[in-house]
Amino acid sequence: MGKIKIIIVDDEKLIREGLSIIMSTYQDIEVMGTCSNGKEAYEYCKNKKVDLVLMDIRMPVCDGVLGTKLIKEAFKAVKILILTTFKDSEYIEDALKYGASGYLLKDSSYDLIYAGIKAIIKGNIVVHPDIINKMMIKENNDNDINKVKQETSLTDKEIKIIEEIANGLSNKEISEKIYLTEGTIKNNITTILSKLSLRDRTQIVIYAFKNNIVT
Repeated sequence: MGKIKIIIVDDEKLIREGLSIIMSTYQDIEVMGTCSNGKEAYEYCKNKKVDLVLMDIRMPVCDGVLGTKLIKEAFKAVKILILTTFKDSEYIEDALKYGASGYLLKDSSYDLIYAGIKAIIKGNIVVHPDIINKMMIKENNDNDINKVKQETSLTDKEIKIIEEIANGLSNKEISEKIYLTEGTIKNNITTILSKLSLRDRTQIVIYAFKNNIVT
C-alpha cells in the first residue's frame, strides 16, 4: 500500500503548519495540504484524492461538524479524524453521527495521532479515553445484556460482534477472533444495524457503551 494521503484542517495557522511538519516525518504519511475550515477541506477533496482528513471542530465559516457532513456525503471513502481541544459531547456525537471515524484531543501525543490515523485507515474507530468518559454516560444503568437481548432480539453472536466493534476491532480482526468468515461478520453487522435502527458501526459503538454492553 502507498502512503496515506491526508490533509490537515484547522483555523490556526501555527497548528496547521506544526501538524503538517510532524505528520510528514512518518514515512507512510503524505500531507497533501492544509485548509482553514471545513468548506475548504470539502473543496480540496473535490479536486484531489484524499484518504483521511485530520480536522478541528471549532472553526469559523464552516466548522468540523458541517465539514464532516459535507465531505462524507460526497466522498464516502474519505476518512475523518477529529482533532480538537473541545470536549463538548454534543459536538462529538454530531461529528460521529455524520461519519467521522474518530475523535482525539490536540494534547494527544503525535504517536497517538499517527496510530489513530493508521487504525482508522484499517477500518477501526478511534476515540480518546477522556472523551469516552464524558460521552458515554450510561443512560440506563439498570440495563444489562439480557434486557438488551429481550428488547432487540439480538443473538449472543450479535452481542459478541457489538462488543468487539466497541473494542475497536475491524471486521477482519473480529472474524479471526470468533472464527467466522469476514463475509459472515459483514452480514451480521447489517442485521445488527437493522435491528437497532442504526446507520453505521460508529453508532454501534455509542449504543454499546450507553447500554452497558461494554464498560
